Amino acid sequence: MSRGAIRIVHLGIGAFFRAFGLPWIEEAARRDGSDWGVLGVSLRSGAVRDRLAARDFRYHALERGPGGTTARDIGLLRGVLVAPEDPGAAIAAMADPQVSILSLTVTEKGYCHTPATGEPDLADPGILHDLATPDAPRTAPGMIVAALAARRAAGSAGPTCLSCDNLPGNGSVLRNVVLGLAARRDPSLADWIAHNVTFPATMVDRIVPATTGADIDEVARLTGIRDDGTVVHEPFRQWVIEDAFAGPRPPLEAAGVQIVPDVAPFERIKLRCLNGTHSAIAYLGVLAGKATVSAAVADPAFAGFVEALWREEIVPGLAAPPGADPAAYCAALMARYRNPAIAHRTAQIAADGSQKLPQRILATVSGNLAAGRPVARLALVVAAWIRFLRGVGDDGTPREVSDPLAETLIHDALSPDPVASVLGVPAVFGPLGRDARFRAEVQRAYDALAAQGAQAVLAAMR
Repeated sequence: MSRGAIRIVHLGIGAFFRAFGLPWIEEAARRDGSDWGVLGVSLRSGAVRDRLAARDFRYHALERGPGGTTARDIGLLRGVLVAPEDPGAAIAAMADPQVSILSLTVTEKGYCHTPATGEPDLADPGILHDLATPDAPRTAPGMIVAALAARRAAGSAGPTCLSCDNLPGNGSVLRNVVLGLAARRDPSLADWIAHNVTFPATMVDRIVPATTGADIDEVARLTGIRDDGTVVHEPFRQWVIEDAFAGPRPPLEAAGVQIVPDVAPFERIKLRCLNGTHSAIAYLGVLAGKATVSAAVADPAFAGFVEALWREEIVPGLAAPPGADPAAYCAALMARYRNPAIAHRTAQIAADGSQKLPQRILATVSGNLAAGRPVARLALVVAAWIRFLRGVGDDGTPREVSDPLAETLIHDALSPDPVASVLGVPAVFGPLGRDARFRAEVQRAYDALAAQGAQAVLAAMR
């Protein structure tokens, strides 16, 4: 960890940030010769650290596109700390006054918040632990609060807290949870954070499938180096960040990052067009035995459904920012989905649906219901999720259900009235679950899936 100054500490140093954020920051820093070293913090285990340590935290980003495959050696990462092993070391690194950005990719569930209120989830075991033991936190928000308390005590400047997760208003979500935790620890700390720390909203877009042994073999063939830290990504990338930094930052716009006054319109297009149809493909694909996104859209029934979902139920509700064309974006998305070099597993995308569906699917449903637009295809996605929660595909093959609400959801999905039971989970559906039109559409779709299977239902909808 001695290859230069650490200016950014990133929580959740998984594949996505290593395939998206780190290469982009490295490229931006090279534009003006600045030093923006990044220290990673794992919130769970030492697995990533141990894989990366073999090459002094260098790793390869393998780009797979229709035109070929390239491997880029990334050297920006200075090291990885494992918070459960030594939370004090991670907090001290985050509190270092040289660090001006605390960034994170911890997935939706890592924010430990109650979506309806934006407050910390006081039933979450991690949040309860952090409230009881604030100097040895387990959660990402708890780590940030502890680091900010240390910075305040030392008289240091407030940093930029930069969420890079697929959440609508991710900056506001992070700010609300951090302020909520801080206020319970010390109201004056919450006040200091509110006045000295910024939480810009961001939109991130790059498909990053899970790395396989074949990917590692490919890097060895291309470079002569066997790199167990390899990550894989598609050629496309887009990063939009709200212009609300508290202090210094890399020259990101020089490398193509969009720094804008309002991220929300970009975010809605991406969340609803890309993430929404990703979830649609995932649940219907798992039911129908489609292992990857590219395999699913190679089937005309799946491709036709996705295109109709965009055309009839998603794009009509989008207000595009200047220079953006949602229809053209969707056409480019289909080309990305068809990329045979990217094996993005439907089972991987299907995880944590209770955290993903509200912003990816249900927000569009609510808008369409209010405007009198159709919701039949969106309802089919929800019905497919409920079928998925049963833990078996249409052919009876067992399928893993990974979700923070898995115990409740699986119980409800296996009940005598699965649609009513799952739609009645307020943490996911809120008042939408009581909407008569929506409930009827989901029930109709569920009955069709149960009787015919996903493949036949989609074929009939073309």
